[in-house]
Amino acid sequence: MSPKARMNRMFSPAGKCFDVAVDHGFFNESSFLSSIENMESAIRTIVDAGPDCIQLSVGQAKFLQNLSGKQKPGLVLRTDAANIYGTTLPRFLFSEIIDGAVEHAVRLDAVAVCVNLLLLPNQPELHYQCVKNVMKLKSDCEKYGMVLMVEPLVMLPNEAKGGYMVDGDIQKIMPLVRQAVELGADVIKADPCDDVDEYHRVVEVAGDVPVLVRGGGRASDEEIVNRTVKLMEQGASGIVYGRNVIQHPHPDRMTKALMHIVHEGASADAALAMLGGEA
Repeated sequence: MSPKARMNRMFSPAGKCFDVAVDHGFFNESSFLSSIENMESAIRTIVDAGPDCIQLSVGQAKFLQNLSGKQKPGLVLRTDAANIYGTTLPRFLFSEIIDGAVEHAVRLDAVAVCVNLLLLPNQPELHYQCVKNVMKLKSDCEKYGMVLMVEPLVMLPNEAKGGYMVDGDIQKIMPLVRQAVELGADVIKADPCDDVDEYHRVVEVAGDVPVLVRGGGRASDEEIVNRTVKLMEQGASGIVYGRNVIQHPHPDRMTKALMHIVHEGASADAALAMLGGEA
């Protein structure tokens, strides 16, 4: 089955998408729980702001799909739990997909499933496991016409900067993005590179697969808005931001400002003005 119908629910007619990721509780890290302690409330806040999609785990998706109305964001279902995000890597690393992930996604009326393709220094076994995860999900996605979003992440050594720190070297990002495409990704969710003005090279290597750019750790309004404008100018098809939305003092304003950039091509000044307006 073709994933086209679900892709149409994710993306605007112009091929743009803003996905708000609030699946951080899946990873067993206390620092990730800030502002999502009450998931039902957090999800309602995001839904009211009207992004295209919201990324959730199988255990929390009910709070989205129990809401009535036709204008809810599409569900992107996180399928894998990993233990790589602490300040110190544990002795044994894993990234494990949930059993029957695509069947869960169909039952929950998801538009896509999301899975990591992790590349950590000197951890080839973890990368191998992730490749196998992507290949397994691809076969299942083909059966049901489910969109496969692959998240290629190049990480720095934990001893260099602590846990979950992105390596922005474009020469490492590009081949991992390309591997995700070669494995059958329908959508790429990738990190920005150190020089955002080079990001068109990542978009190019992904070919006809749309690239949504991750937001990463919490940043100032000016930094996140200016970076988003530049990424969209570089040819990105949209963004997947989590903490920079849900940990913002006004998640609704931030969502609307970012939607304005992604879908309307708003300038940084216009987006920042929206953040400074009345709630």
